[in-house]
Amino acid sequence: MGAESSAKRLFFPHALLRGGWARDVVLSIDNGVITAIADNASSAGAEIISGVALPGMPNLHSHAFQRGMAGLTEIRGATEDTFWTWRQLMYRFLDALTPDDVEAIAALAYAEMLESGFTSVAEFHYLHHDENGRPYANLGEMAGRIAAAAGETGIGLTLLPSFYNFSSFGGEATLHGQRRFANDPARFLSLLEKSREAIKSLEDAAVGIAPHSLRAITPETLNEVLAAFPQGPVHIHVAEQVKEVSDCVAWSGQAPVAWLLDHMPVDRRWVLIHATHMTPQEAAGTAASGAVIGLCPLTEASLGDGIFEGPQFLQAGGSFGIGTDSNIEITAPGELKQLEYSQRLHYRIRNAVARREGESTGRALYEHALAGGAQAMGRAVGLLAVGQRADIVVLDAAHPDLAAVSGDRWLDAYTFVVGKSAISGVWVGGRQVVEAGRHLQRPSIVARYQRTMQRLVGL
Repeated sequence: MGAESSAKRLFFPHALLRGGWARDVVLSIDNGVITAIADNASSAGAEIISGVALPGMPNLHSHAFQRGMAGLTEIRGATEDTFWTWRQLMYRFLDALTPDDVEAIAALAYAEMLESGFTSVAEFHYLHHDENGRPYANLGEMAGRIAAAAGETGIGLTLLPSFYNFSSFGGEATLHGQRRFANDPARFLSLLEKSREAIKSLEDAAVGIAPHSLRAITPETLNEVLAAFPQGPVHIHVAEQVKEVSDCVAWSGQAPVAWLLDHMPVDRRWVLIHATHMTPQEAAGTAASGAVIGLCPLTEASLGDGIFEGPQFLQAGGSFGIGTDSNIEITAPGELKQLEYSQRLHYRIRNAVARREGESTGRALYEHALAGGAQAMGRAVGLLAVGQRADIVVLDAAHPDLAAVSGDRWLDAYTFVVGKSAISGVWVGGRQVVEAGRHLQRPSIVARYQRTMQRLVGL
């Protein structure tokens, strides 16, 4: 999106700051970063924004191209459908995707993220090569398309090129459907450099790495890549499916999370995506490591992954964030609600994530996900505080379900009642990207997406 004047002051009647709720808040912003905050302040000289200001939510896990599959995999097959049969459908879908298609689909996904309360995204990007598995003349072609979609929509980006080397535990050769993903360590490290080049035009972005999963690498190749990337985010799928866990035990004698904790330098820069199946010992070990668990509750439900063991992880002091993964439905409050409701169903309790008497569950969910998501991004996001990016989601305080409440009740209503329809505006780096609930570039983004999908579905 186009540049605006660097310095500005925004006035909000209500805002959730680091220390809690505040009234009559002025944020001073320069070059996209909050430089000063005043509460109980005058609005003189500031742009007045009606509503309730929240820190924008980081989306710590997305496969943007899968937005194009939404609604196309809900037909029962000849056998009992599982994650693994869904994966075969996904492989067939991506066979036809061109770079233009990926950019068009990602742009819609990112616009919808912004409209639904996410202001930054960690793109776990594994579609690298052409339909025959050959690298493009520019090895970072697809990474550049992801960066272009982020630039068009204005969303903050942490680009995570995925390292995919093998098809299963122990170094089995990749399958035909994985040909567009695969790289050996040397080519992956070249791709990492191309990814760094791809984000240079963005105002604020970062690059991390994403070893796809323990089944897609070997200890030797993972160590080679980690040695070349000593700083920055490291994201990995782990323990999503029961079969994945049993296959890992057959290979190594340990479940995936236990193996990672014992054999890799897991610390605060690591993000374990899903971790749906963990023992109490693994939960305690992950919490102690400082790593974040990346939960994608809507996708985990859609794929039949299972239910994350929330109470034991939180009791151990663990950190989590939320992501949209397959992008079947893009909604920040919806992911939080699905997470809480899954715990309620599993444990037959209520207010599962809140840990103290009198604590708001909506606020507990929101602040947990802010902190874990910000850590996963490797960028200064997730707070309305000096030195942070000015990523702001504004709720309509006049909405029927918000008008009679205040404080934490706004977050309870946003999460459990109103959802993303409560959002009136969104700012990223101090620049408005959503007005009256709609992305400013929505018409052109939707038109391009519709043309793309009409061609793809017609193939």
